[in-house]
Amino acid sequence: MTPLSLLTVRLALLGALCTLGPRPWGAPLPLQATPPAKEEPPVAELVRAMDALGIRLDPVQKLCAIEVRVGIRDDLLEYLLVAPRGQSHESLFVTEVAPRALNTALLALGVQPGSNVRIVAKEPPPTPEELRDGAAAYDIEAPSGDGFYLYAGWREAGETFFYRVEDLVRDVESGRSMRRHRWVFLGSRTAPDKKRPGETLFAAEVEGNLVNLALFEQGFTIVTSALPECIQQTIWLPNAWLLPERGARVLLLFSRERLSSVPSGWDERLPLVEGQQGR
Repeated sequence: MTPLSLLTVRLALLGALCTLGPRPWGAPLPLQATPPAKEEPPVAELVRAMDALGIRLDPVQKLCAIEVRVGIRDDLLEYLLVAPRGQSHESLFVTEVAPRALNTALLALGVQPGSNVRIVAKEPPPTPEELRDGAAAYDIEAPSGDGFYLYAGWREAGETFFYRVEDLVRDVESGRSMRRHRWVFLGSRTAPDKKRPGETLFAAEVEGNLVNLALFEQGFTIVTSALPECIQQTIWLPNAWLLPERGARVLLLFSRERLSSVPSGWDERLPLVEGQQGR
């Protein structure tokens, strides 16, 4: 991490610490995923601060993780992750972790904001006859740029479960799981606070929506899916047979690199699912 990016992250973290509370669930997890040979004090400070906010930041393995709860298991999805004030009735996971803190942790891993979806009118436009025959009036430019690979893991009945999040979502049109891909980091947006002149609001915190499955032009989320088919908002369902019951605790990981298994040193950090959580 360069001194400039570290300074940016620490300033953002300072703002987050001024407004955020403690870790929402359970006892704090160990501070390090793997003990590095030597770590700069500012990085160690950032790791400890993030841990207090419920975020496991691992700069060595280039990933971070948050605890979430299983939300919708049997209805259409538009979001992968929301806060309680977000669209929880159409999200696979819900978290108590503050959006601004999660955004800071992802920035600390060196990610650069990508481009959100663009819906561009065709030039020249299709003729009325072509439209009647099913021609599209618009081109979809899917999100692109830097981002993360997303994983979900937990322990249950003596077994470890670790999935790409796409495996937990079904495309009803193709009849298969969502295509695996790198999710694009947007970083949400800020807007002037009309009630407090000179201050800004963080859109993901106001809206409560953190990671979207279906594509939205507003760009208010922190991370977005990046598949052209995600422009359709009514084709995504949970793969419920792979998921714990509603309300079960799961660890959601954001990794800069593809993972083939649970990262080294992380097995015991996966939440333990016990008994029936209730639907």
